[in-house]
Amino acid sequence: MDWHTWHDTYDRADSPLVRRLATVQDRIRDALDDAPRGPVTVLSVCAGQGHDLIGALDGHPRRDDVRARLVELDERNVEAARHAARAAGLPGIEIVAGDASCTDHYRDLAPADLVLLCGVLGNLTDDDVERALDHCTRLCRTGGTVVWTRNRKTPDLVPQVCAWLEERGFERLWVSEPERVQAVGAHRYGGVPGELPAGQRMFTFVGYDVLRSVSEG
Repeated sequence: MDWHTWHDTYDRADSPLVRRLATVQDRIRDALDDAPRGPVTVLSVCAGQGHDLIGALDGHPRRDDVRARLVELDERNVEAARHAARAAGLPGIEIVAGDASCTDHYRDLAPADLVLLCGVLGNLTDDDVERALDHCTRLCRTGGTVVWTRNRKTPDLVPQVCAWLEERGFERLWVSEPERVQAVGAHRYGGVPGELPAGQRMFTFVGYDVLRSVSEG
């Protein structure tokens, strides 16, 4: 999969991903509205070109409060995100080129007010989805929000994603309606965050195309 050209999908108005993006941006704005006064820390895992956070901050009154780290492996997507952040006048957004599964990229900012797992969970095995969600108890501060996405293609894992988060002390704030194939959810953490360990992989990014070919084979 070419994850740079994959983003061309956002240029098509009829794409379900465009609707998903708008919904994610709405949930990000809600989280920013609810965040305490002062600096707001944001972590974005497998951030792509940063459309979600950068778009949500456009015109938002908390935009200057945000200190964010977006981690993305594809260098072309990293450059696109950096260009977009500069164009939007958002010096508080840092885009890091690297393996987004590695805890070392997040340790100095965690636990954060907002954690974005958008476009990630559908590219992981079920076991690694749970493992990634478990790490959210270390990435997210008490009262912070995780905004996540996951497709509802059969078998639909969205109910299990909600269950895994809620078993770990997250309160469901919002989940998109079942008929939407590209699901979006937001959960607030009510627990006490643990320490994020150094040098640990939170998941292995497989790719939805590979997962699909394996299931079909």
